[in-house]
Amino acid sequence: MSAYDPAALECLAAIVEEGGFERAAQRLNVTQSAVSQRLRALEAQVGSVLIVRTRPLRPTNAGQLLLKHTKQLRLLRADLERDLQELAPSAPGGTREDERIAIAINADSIATWALDALGDLVRQRLPLEIIADDQDFTQEWLRSGQVLGCVTTLAQALRGCKVVPLGAMRYVAVAERGYAAQHLPQGLTAHNFRSVPFLSFNRKDDMPAEFIARGFGLKRVALHHVYVPSSEGQVRAVLAGWGAGVVPELLARAALDDGRLVDLAPGRWLPIQLYWHCWNLESAVLDALTAALKAAARGALDEG
Repeated sequence: MSAYDPAALECLAAIVEEGGFERAAQRLNVTQSAVSQRLRALEAQVGSVLIVRTRPLRPTNAGQLLLKHTKQLRLLRADLERDLQELAPSAPGGTREDERIAIAINADSIATWALDALGDLVRQRLPLEIIADDQDFTQEWLRSGQVLGCVTTLAQALRGCKVVPLGAMRYVAVAERGYAAQHLPQGLTAHNFRSVPFLSFNRKDDMPAEFIARGFGLKRVALHHVYVPSSEGQVRAVLAGWGAGVVPELLARAALDDGRLVDLAPGRWLPIQLYWHCWNLESAVLDALTAALKAAARGALDEG
């Protein structure tokens, strides 16, 4: 198999990651015409179209394979940079700005424990890019080759990947104290949950419905939602009296302790098991990411 031009591969990655030819050209500091020429040359070498020119742009199946290959090359270069830094600590890092090591993490983990896990690696100049998504969907980023690892609720490993259990994140139902006294004076029950709106991250977020279904033994749960696409933002909205929320206990703990929030269902919580998936490759960077996430999760999450 003939070798692929690294510049052309990074051009393909830039088009996908930036969502267009113009932004890819800006990132690579070349003309838009040069971006198109590199892509055409790569498509001619592969013998297949690599980009579907829809809105937004998306890679074809062949494009996804080459995108995954490009990120594996980035990982090899990051490993090399790490080894060189150990040999010559005073030498400046050589990883380019556009050669990011991308991982997907659910927003609630980003808001609670995951950033603490990654701090040392970032301070060691690992060129990290964190992509946020719902915990049930982060694995799709790994499946498509756009990231080298993800934190997800799914336990089944993808082909060519390994999986590490992290522990369970505990979710609780909360409301602002005055709001709860007015609208849910008896707390949350199987009969009154429809009387208040619930804060949700987006339309993919089924956490409130799952909490109520599991907590009260119900099969079908319909809720009125208010969508706030931020973990911290949901807690702020609950504190502002927008409605009830099912949020990570880690995120609500301070407000529960000082009385600003009340637990609407004392003794009930929803444990969500989290897993770290990554490519099954020999890599010092992947090993460091895995070890850091495991250590931080061990201190923050319940044992699964």
